[in-house]
Amino acid sequence: MSFFKKLFNIPIKEDKEVQRQEVNLSLDDLFVHNFIKKGGKFLYCLKEEEVVENIKSILSENNWHEILVTNTALVPFLDQKQVSIDAELKKALPFFTTCEHLIADNGDVLFSSNQLKSTKLSELSENFIIYATTSQIVRNTGEGLTGIKANSKDALPTNISSVKDYELNKKDDNFLNYGNSSTKNLYLLLLEDL
Repeated sequence: MSFFKKLFNIPIKEDKEVQRQEVNLSLDDLFVHNFIKKGGKFLYCLKEEEVVENIKSILSENNWHEILVTNTALVPFLDQKQVSIDAELKKALPFFTTCEHLIADNGDVLFSSNQLKSTKLSELSENFIIYATTSQIVRNTGEGLTGIKANSKDALPTNISSVKDYELNKKDDNFLNYGNSSTKNLYLLLLEDL
């Protein structure tokens, strides 16, 4: 087309190029953006007291009176007058746990046998409450796996998996994921520790 314009000496209007400015987000901003975009529920906490208050609100909002906790370090965050605690893995109970890392590039939450034991994600409740700190945020899955290896020098954990989607009713047409759903209704309590 421009050949004819040049041949007949027709003035060419200069195309206005849309200039895109790439925004470089910090790791925590990138994680939160991707996490929320996938449907995760995010609660930022500056102090441990805020973690306790947010857990109370989550339990009350969902009318949960019993919760699964396998990590005894998390028990002080719970008001045992409000909720009874169970340590046996049951699919019916919401699961309050920690995680290995938070993956900024895609908003995933990375777990291992340290949290899940030998249980598959699909065998656990669809309701998760995750307690994590800002120091657990890494750029990508490779950094997360390297972090697991560095933190577990004596015995590497097994059963490494991640929650990739936070919308329970979303259809996944990828045949590679058939029967291996890692979709969870997930609340993330992120404590600032840096």
